[in-house]
Amino acid sequence: MNETAERTEATAGQAQCSAHGARTVVSVAHDADEQARNLVGWRQTYDQLAAGRFVGTLTELPLDTMKVFRETTSHTLRQACEVRGDAWWFGIPVAREGAARIDAQAFGAQAFALRPGNVEFELLTPAQFSIYGVVVRGDVLRHYAATVERTALEERLTGAPVVQAAAACIERLCARLARCLDDGGQAHENVPVSPLSNVERNALQAEVLAALFDACAGSEGEGAVAEPASRRRWIVAQARDYVLAHRGRPVGVPELCEQLHVSRRTLQYCFQDVLGMAPATYLRALRLNGARRDLCGRAAGSVQDVAAAWGFWHLSQFATDYRRMFGMRPSEALRAVAMP
Repeated sequence: MNETAERTEATAGQAQCSAHGARTVVSVAHDADEQARNLVGWRQTYDQLAAGRFVGTLTELPLDTMKVFRETTSHTLRQACEVRGDAWWFGIPVAREGAARIDAQAFGAQAFALRPGNVEFELLTPAQFSIYGVVVRGDVLRHYAATVERTALEERLTGAPVVQAAAACIERLCARLARCLDDGGQAHENVPVSPLSNVERNALQAEVLAALFDACAGSEGEGAVAEPASRRRWIVAQARDYVLAHRGRPVGVPELCEQLHVSRRTLQYCFQDVLGMAPATYLRALRLNGARRDLCGRAAGSVQDVAAAWGFWHLSQFATDYRRMFGMRPSEALRAVAMP
């Protein structure tokens, strides 16, 4: 077993456990082989193809069901890569000058690469290259495709190494991945930061999966079902009732899709048509309004108690969202009620 494989085996269990204390970590390499070793969970070899001192950076965030990273390399590289196990890798270039190649196929603007686990592939990347990478467990992708997208995974991931996508979908995906790494904390090399909470990790993973499937869909409208008007109103009402019945925790769009047996795009279409906004936006506003009524009630407890009762577990974020929505802090609303 080579050094890369040995390191992968030794740290695989640690990487899985570290997801429960997920935080962004940055590493810097001054050798192509060192850069290859820094990304855990892969079999890979990097060959530097241009003269000069190599510099590479890796910013990664391990989550429960996936790993998100951004890799930047200074020199032209030939990479022999293989993701280990039942997983899929998605690679979305950041720098569009000088297209990269995967198994001799170019992918640049409005395209991204993907490969299943346990399949070796070759990457040729130009100088000053940067790419976002997402590695997702296969069982998670299959479950998400069946219950949230209401389709078979094979219909979205056809096996081709390069997928063409709408420019808007690629931009949203890159923006989501950038925020994902930022949300993990302002990392410095080998310096830990505060880990994400369970709620924050779950929300990030759901948003990344949604962005990936949007990009794989190939067109903006694919997958949306034109439900009758009465059915659209019923779906919105059922979603609202479900969230109110489980108000002690934030209910996400994937859970609603499973409960209502609709696709994510159908849910979005219904909310946009009935209320003129995205499901997550409305359902968060619904919980904020519920918290406001409790705070303004004579029997209100503390701000923390009310926030927790409505599934807002991050108190400072709750205060920020509340003030943005209602123009005052939760504590001010509580004091106003206490005044004679």
